[in-house]
Amino acid sequence: MLICGSYSLSLARPLVMGIVNVTPDSFADGGQHVAIEAALAHAQCLIAEGADILDIGGESTRPGAAPVSLADELARVIPLIEALRGIAMPISIDTYKPEVMAAAIRAGASMVNDINALQDPAALAVVAAHNVAVCLMHKQGEVQTMQAAPRYRNVVDEVREFLRARVEACEAVGIESDRLVIDPGFGFGKSVAHNFAMLGNLSEFAEIGVPVLAGLSRKSMLGEVTGQPVEQRLSASVAAALIAVQRGAELLRVHDVRATVDALKIWSAVN
Repeated sequence: MLICGSYSLSLARPLVMGIVNVTPDSFADGGQHVAIEAALAHAQCLIAEGADILDIGGESTRPGAAPVSLADELARVIPLIEALRGIAMPISIDTYKPEVMAAAIRAGASMVNDINALQDPAALAVVAAHNVAVCLMHKQGEVQTMQAAPRYRNVVDEVREFLRARVEACEAVGIESDRLVIDPGFGFGKSVAHNFAMLGNLSEFAEIGVPVLAGLSRKSMLGEVTGQPVEQRLSASVAAALIAVQRGAELLRVHDVRATVDALKIWSAVN
């Protein structure tokens, strides 16, 4: 069970988190949903396609992305969260800024998706003070330079132990384990080889004892293997999602909700 505010989500089947980027520069869909009307229509489409959670972000964290001011990020995400307040599913806010987390929770968000894994004490305090879920993600380095030369002695061991430590830090301030999700951070300070090593050994992250989220949708690791540009990575994204589920992922963060949901239905029929 995953507790997101007033929502209790069963993990009897994998959950699908649909991506709503309210940004001009996200790698897969930058600029498509900047206007509130377009973002709201996209969110409603993802709901109709079978999303279990909506993940709303107002700042691109693709490699090399420029930072966004607090005011701009708030202006992008808060009106959309408020417009979606009545939907019957959790809204996640994709941010590392404590001020955005707090404002989004007030507006109706019941989950925080933090690429910095609540390492900012102020962010940790915001989540601890509210009955919301949180996804703790691993990244090496800063967004602007993280893909320059990522290095690990053993990527699976190092990422797993980082996430284990962050789970323990959350539990130490009263954030219960049924509110915690971990994400190894595919593409965040990892080479293609690092990413596939993590995917192949994803079950080792599940050993931490909280649900694992896999965010592989349309990422460059898939393009490197298939040779396909970002807009033609649907098949690879669905294949990667199913591999992640087979190796223990309980949540999938995706752009293409309907295709992923359909693939999971077929997978579930034989499992």
